[in-house]
Amino acid sequence: MLELATLGILQSKPLHGYRLKQQLEQFMSGCISVNYGAIYPLLRRLEERGDIATLIQEAGEAGPSRKIYCITSQGTIAFRRKMLEHPHESWVNARSRFTIKYFFFSHLQSTERIKLLEHRIMVCRLRLETLEVQPIPSDDFYEIAVWHRFIAVIQEELNWLNERLVQEQQHQLESRN
Repeated sequence: MLELATLGILQSKPLHGYRLKQQLEQFMSGCISVNYGAIYPLLRRLEERGDIATLIQEAGEAGPSRKIYCITSQGTIAFRRKMLEHPHESWVNARSRFTIKYFFFSHLQSTERIKLLEHRIMVCRLRLETLEVQPIPSDDFYEIAVWHRFIAVIQEELNWLNERLVQEQQHQLESRN
């Protein structure tokens, strides 16, 4: 997820590692945590793979020089591939990954956005159906409250996703006319 988000942020403008970390924290704080121990090794790997490149290297004010990173055409291809994939992962990671993908939807075509929305809706419906047919696992008041909240959260997500899908389909129709 961090790789996808890094490539997504660099789609908009070149950044140095510290500013990239700040932007990742700003929008991803509800999805995953970001630390320096993960950012700089990730940037090194992405650069070694050719997904990003050092645009310029600036002298640091009080410390080492700073590299300004930009995404390469190869990185743009990798970003699109990661945006469109559906890895098998835990429910929590899948929700976080979709949130990150949605943040970068403007970098996709409308048909791709619709496919991603439809897939997420399908996953949520399956999850909800599975939970609704299972007996509540306990007679403990607090566990029952959490169980009901979890179901409500999925229903709320489904409502939100369906609204986004309708908007996207309307946008697609308007852009054709």
